[in-house]
Amino acid sequence: MLKHFAKLARATATGSVLLALVSAPALMFASPGTAQAAAANAAGEKQMQEVKIGYLRTYERTLALSVLDIPPEDIGLAGAKVAIADNDTTGSFLGQKFTFVPVTLAPGEDAVAAAETMLGDGVHYIVTDLSAEDTLKVADLAEKSGALVLNAGAEDDRLRQEDCRSNMLHIAPSRAMLTDGLAQYLMWKQWRDWALVEGEHPADQAFADDLKRAATKFGGKIVGEKVFEDKGGARATDSGQALVQRQIPVFLQDLPDHDVLLVADESEVFGTYVPWRTWIPRPVAGTAGLVPGSWHPASEQWGGAQIQNRFEKAAGRRMQSKDMQAWTAVRVIGEATSRTQSVDPQKVDAYIKGPDFTVAAFKGQRLTFRDWNWQLRQPVLLGEENSVVTASPQEGFLHQVSELDTLGFDRPETKCVFKD
Repeated sequence: MLKHFAKLARATATGSVLLALVSAPALMFASPGTAQAAAANAAGEKQMQEVKIGYLRTYERTLALSVLDIPPEDIGLAGAKVAIADNDTTGSFLGQKFTFVPVTLAPGEDAVAAAETMLGDGVHYIVTDLSAEDTLKVADLAEKSGALVLNAGAEDDRLRQEDCRSNMLHIAPSRAMLTDGLAQYLMWKQWRDWALVEGEHPADQAFADDLKRAATKFGGKIVGEKVFEDKGGARATDSGQALVQRQIPVFLQDLPDHDVLLVADESEVFGTYVPWRTWIPRPVAGTAGLVPGSWHPASEQWGGAQIQNRFEKAAGRRMQSKDMQAWTAVRVIGEATSRTQSVDPQKVDAYIKGPDFTVAAFKGQRLTFRDWNWQLRQPVLLGEENSVVTASPQEGFLHQVSELDTLGFDRPETKCVFKD
């Protein structure tokens, strides 16, 4: 038993020290049936109960202004694989086995057909990294089978608002959560006057709209705003640096004085060029400079060094936000099956959506779901290229329920109405 306890402690350290302290006593003292199940499993006498977890994503090796920003080929997928191994380690004590069913689509391929195949093969949980439109289509299809979709990629606010679904849980933070986290830090620094330069593509405009919303919410002021037109052309030429060095400062010259220059360029057209090329010397934040995210490759606080080291050993690189989001989505399922000691979808789903569910994700506190839109509450990390600068919510931003609910859409702001 001591040997089993030590093995469990090492395994659950991947989620948190608290998980190890809670899970191990539960196995030893919770019920005679639990101890018998572990003993039978160790002796090979108990058949493993299977939990199938699908992972459905779209990937294309897209260009970026910096070659360092091109998404790795296994982005997200690598995080899910590490989490499956974590689930299996803990599940082995309970006779649970997690089967991973990953599917990678090229842009434009039919996500619904792929999801239909998964559901037909008995997959009840589908983790997605898809566009907002495809995420909705998959969720609507899964609803007919009573299956759950865990959105680990799409940050669109509408999925948590008017287009919410009762069977769609959001592991990825919304854009509103990200921009609120950034805004809190700027206000904490007393940098209240913001200039905003945004791209012209829909995702850029959505990020810019959330920055404006955050300014209104927390007392910042947008003192000037410009739109950068995407005129196409080569992203890397021999004369590129010289042209950028001349053009970007001139483009920003007529903005009024400001404390911070905010960039909204999710489309990777100009944002990377802005830091160090501003007309007046000011910090840059948003999609360039100081960037909000669910994770950062340099994060090692709150036990983060453990997951970073294990992930790096498995994937050969540091963990990025989408890796952590996929890891957390798979761990939500593993946590629920271990706590309920069941693989019955009805029991597991009810526990995930219940008031007692929490999951550890190396962010300083255990995370919970908002029952009004099924968004996972979580801190937002603000980082630049090489380090984490801070984490929001910031000190002084209080809430009557959870300080995490100062990020994104709180209950009084929700437009989500579940059909059922």
